[in-house]
Parts: sequence; structure tokens; C-alpha cells
Amino acid sequence: MNPSSSALSGPDVQASLPGLQVSLSRVGVTGVEKVIRIRDDHGDEQLFYATLNCFVDLGPQQKGAHMSRFEEVVNDAIGEVILGESAFRAESLAERIAEIVRERQDAQRAEVTIEARYPEHKPAPVSGITSQEIYTLYGVAVASAAGTRRMVGVTAHGMTACPCAQGVLQGRAHERLAADGFTEDQIERIFESVPVATHNQRGLGTLHIGLPEGVEANVDATDLVAIVEESMSSEIYELMKRSDEGTVVEKAHSRPRFVEDCVREALRGALARYADLPGEVFLSARQENLETIHQHNVVAERTGLLSELREELESGAHLPRHTTMREFLDGPR
Repeated sequence: MNPSSSALSGPDVQASLPGLQVSLSRVGVTGVEKVIRIRDDHGDEQLFYATLNCFVDLGPQQKGAHMSRFEEVVNDAIGEVILGESAFRAESLAERIAEIVRERQDAQRAEVTIEARYPEHKPAPVSGITSQEIYTLYGVAVASAAGTRRMVGVTAHGMTACPCAQGVLQGRAHERLAADGFTEDQIERIFESVPVATHNQRGLGTLHIGLPEGVEANVDATDLVAIVEESMSSEIYELMKRSDEGTVVEKAHSRPRFVEDCVREALRGALARYADLPGEVFLSARQENLETIHQHNVVAERTGLLSELREELESGAHLPRHTTMREFLDGPR
């Protein structure tokens, strides 16, 4: 007998009863590497290197998931995206895979995450010289009987200038200028004209927008990148002339920001940009700054529904309820 045909006709071990009949929260595959084609709102398409993770829940009566089916679904969906007439956005591709995985695995819930690196050409602020900047794009989807929740996100790099150290140096500079005979008015004019030095960090800002079942919205990754970069003290560029470097450094020192400031500014930008979205839409902002005068890094984040954020801004009160990303993706129970 042909060994391969024997294997094909063998028992479905995954469908058998497990030794301990308890359900599992997530079973699946991680680190699936593929090349996908993503189309932006301008109709431009590019091939991106992406990593996918696919999961389903597993009932207590089933020994295991059919792992090969994950790969089959991913291959089918990716093949359709690359070879078909239509292309998908990252979150739409994640949505499609999640829905098919849930059906083929006969699961109550399926979750897919896509992380892709993609390029944008950005001109330097003074010289206009163009360089290729690399960003990270995220697409997430969770499919269940209630429908499919999807999320789009980005990570962008930038530069921050520390307000605390700048305040210390400005105080010292003020004392020295006063000792040298400068008047208070003159000292104030000097500080208005010349930014005071401080230490800097390279920052990584991440922003996610989550759409619940039945909510359709145009959330473009390019807009999210712009919000993230604007939230920091200054943008950064791979290729710059001296005039560009001077402008970037001066801008950063004119807009000193803590890691917490960056998160709040990202929230401000997202709330303004998506003011028309309903309150059940999810928003997450995260900032990590790579310290230069310490060995550690610093981080801040805020998650929540738009309704929670809007209520806190309107009332001015501290609202302890912050919906997490996991809570949003899991949906109401």
C-alpha cells in the first residue's frame, strides 16, 4: 500500500477526545512568513514582507486543531491577494483569513494578526532630498458568531527632547546670563530666540484604531503615521543635509515632550482626525523612548473606546475604566 495514501485515509486524530476534556483559549500557528500585496486609498500597490499569526479556540471535546488548515487558508488568501484582480488592506486581509479559518476549523472564535514592514518616500524638511522611510503596519481581525472585529495600526519612529533636563539647563543659563549683566527682558528674548539644550531620545510611537462589527470607516495607515510623527518633538529622516539636521534638532528642542506628552498628543490627533467615528470604536496609543543618559527605556500608553476618551476630556475627571485591546477584540460576552 502506498504510505502516503494510507496516511491520508488514517483516523482523524485531531478530532478525537483529549485525555483532559478542557477547552483551550488559543491554538494556532505563529511566525508565518509571507509576501503580501497591500493597496492604499490612492490605488497604489506594493509587495510587503509580512509575518502572520493565526489562532482559534479549541473545544473540550477536540484533541487538537488541524494545523495544516491554517497554512492552507493563508496560502489561499495570500494567493488571491497577489494574483487576483483585487488587493486587500492589511486589516481586510486579516479579516478574510480569520473568517475562513473559523469556518474550516469549526471554531467559535478565530484571530489573525499581520505585521508588515512597508516603505514611504519622505522629503527632508529643508533640502527636499527624498529618502525611503520604513514603517510597521498592523492588521488584526477576530471573527466570531457575532461578526468580525478588525484593527489597523502603525509604528513610526521620531525624536523627543526631554523637558526636565531642558528646564534645569535653562535655570543654569538664566543664572549665568543674569550674573553677566543681562536684564530679565533680554534673558527672556534670548530664550525665545535660541532653544536651550537637553538630552534626546529616539521614540517609537504606535497607534491602533479598532472597528467593531458593523462599523465601516476609512482608516488609512498614512494618516496614522502622520499623527504618530506629529505627536513627538520632531520627525526623523534617513537622509539629511546639514540644513535639514539643524532644522530637525531645533524643532525638537522647541517642542520638548515627555513620553507621556507623546501619547496624549497622539490621542489628541486621532480624536480630531476621527471625530465622526462612533463611540464604540477602539483607540490605543503607545510610546516607547530609547533613553540616552540612562540604560533603561521609558514607556507610556492609553487604551480605550472613543466614548471613554471623549467622556474624560469633557468632564475633566479621571475615569478608571480603560477598555483594553484584548477586551475590545473579544467583544461583549
